[in-house]
Amino acid sequence: MSTVTISAQEINKLRQVTGAGMMDCRKALTETNGDFEAAIDWLRKQGQKVAAKRSDREAKEGVVIAKTTADNKTGIVVCVSCETDFVSKNADFVAFGQAIADAAIANNVKSLDELMNVKASSLTVAEMVNEKLATIGEKIGITKFERIDAPYVASYIHGAYRIGVLVGLNKEAVEAGKDVAMQIAALNPVAVDAASVPAEVVAREKDIVMELMKQDPKMAGKPEEMLAKIADGKMGAFFKEQTLTAQAFVKDGSKTVEQYLKESGDVKVTEFKRVALG
Repeated sequence: MSTVTISAQEINKLRQVTGAGMMDCRKALTETNGDFEAAIDWLRKQGQKVAAKRSDREAKEGVVIAKTTADNKTGIVVCVSCETDFVSKNADFVAFGQAIADAAIANNVKSLDELMNVKASSLTVAEMVNEKLATIGEKIGITKFERIDAPYVASYIHGAYRIGVLVGLNKEAVEAGKDVAMQIAALNPVAVDAASVPAEVVAREKDIVMELMKQDPKMAGKPEEMLAKIADGKMGAFFKEQTLTAQAFVKDGSKTVEQYLKESGDVKVTEFKRVALG
């Protein structure tokens, strides 16, 4: 039995992320010794329809800015966080986020650490953050930085600066780039295609599928090898729903994203980045 004390704040955070009930969230955190991501898995293994792990749960409020260079060869996305939506919706704070993104583009920044040390006007970005913190009186920070370099990079900002997307393509394709970026914003795929899903993500999902099958009375008594083969089959549905090119195209559900890109001139997605508040 766990001796870890689970706070109401932790339970509430898990409820907000998963949509599960309070008692289920408490039990999940208790069973996993307060490990937040393990608690999400525990709920999923109980058959609850909760969110899969995503890397974009970084900040509750703030702005996400996505920009590209003039030649569309490089794109960056930054998340500038704050504590309240009152601040994040303020035009001055949005302009502050834009200035940081502009500094990243102007200085060819490649990492978050590098971004904090470049100058925007007369101040470094780190100094700008400290100055803004003193002015606003809220904790603020740059919580996420992503970059893509490709023959063509499309950028997209969705939902009043709440989601920022970059898409790297193998060739210039303005309309396709925008359409695919909107797809990524809406459906949040885990990877470009099945081959590019990280091995740990595949193992994690398969483990959850196996656990659910073991709890199914219809699967009782079946050998482990058979369950593993059935799990492999069920993983096909995961790849179809969670990988970009296999997803149904949001603008025309009769075709996949892969088919749409092929019709758009044999366009291929090299990589993408999606950063969201949440």
